[in-house]
Amino acid sequence: MHQRNKVIDLIAPANQTLKPAIQAHLDDLTKPRASLGRLEKIALQYCLATGTVKPIIGKKKIFCFACDHGVVAEGVSAYPKAVTPQMVMNMLAGGAAVNVLARHVGAELLVVDMGVDDPLAHAPGLCRKKIRGGTGNIARGPAMTVDEAWRAIETGIDLACAAQAERITLIGTGEMGIANTTPSSALLAAFLGCPVADVTGRGTGIDDASLAKKVAVIQKALAVNRERLVDPIQTLAALGGFEIAAICGLVLGAAARQIPVVVDGFISSAGALAAISMNRAVLDYLFFSHLSHEKGHRVFFKRFGIKPILDLDMRLGEGTGAALAFSIIEAALKIYNEMATFSSAGVSTRDKA
Repeated sequence: MHQRNKVIDLIAPANQTLKPAIQAHLDDLTKPRASLGRLEKIALQYCLATGTVKPIIGKKKIFCFACDHGVVAEGVSAYPKAVTPQMVMNMLAGGAAVNVLARHVGAELLVVDMGVDDPLAHAPGLCRKKIRGGTGNIARGPAMTVDEAWRAIETGIDLACAAQAERITLIGTGEMGIANTTPSSALLAAFLGCPVADVTGRGTGIDDASLAKKVAVIQKALAVNRERLVDPIQTLAALGGFEIAAICGLVLGAAARQIPVVVDGFISSAGALAAISMNRAVLDYLFFSHLSHEKGHRVFFKRFGIKPILDLDMRLGEGTGAALAFSIIEAALKIYNEMATFSSAGVSTRDKA
């Protein structure tokens, strides 16, 4: 059996037998029961995902995967594809929003070239995993071959494995790629079986005419690739991107190793959706950082009954939402680990009379 299939098969639902002990500890903290709301649920989920009643937050790392997309030729973005390598260089220089927020929360950032249409010759610190210089135009054919999609997934799996060796205890996803809301919307429409218009937003800020064109392009992509949309990997290959497939692999690899993953925004959620379609148990290891301004994100969360950690009207990507959510998750675990309990502090519990 190939390594990638072994990884997918290794992913099991989080061990629920620890839940009573974890919940008992949360209930014994010096506060009214459940008064810290979702912070308590976050702590519970993290403990279950990592399989322990004594959670540790060690090193935190954001993986920002970069890729160009052939569908940019259809005029679906407000920005030219030259922005992709320019922003990669900006990130490597420490000047992007994700750099600022990663520094703020004490997280490492790794920028990974999955398929930027530029050699990025002088780019110190870049993790070079380029498959080729951009995907195919999904309005005219598949984005990738199935082999290329697997190669991108395997890159994500390998990075998750390396993260475990580095003692990373919390992983964040991120991406950079002009026009990548288009393949992400196409993937949501295909995987969730919903109308294209319901999951297609304005991306980088396109006007009404460009939005209508974007919807039409995605509809064309679904029609052109219809015969390829037969299983998760072929659907991902037909409609996705190298960075989206790498996020899928990162999620799969991390879940197999019980490392919680903080999913960034809309594009990262498309990658997570591909992973969920391969093994639904990965959901137990995922925290969704925020509700993107992209309309398809609401459809995604409603379908799975998920409430994201934050709602800040953001739509930048890069890993910015994941960075912000790191701080909330870390706060939840500090509450769990550091707050006194009624039994230890000698505080009277609620009168049951």
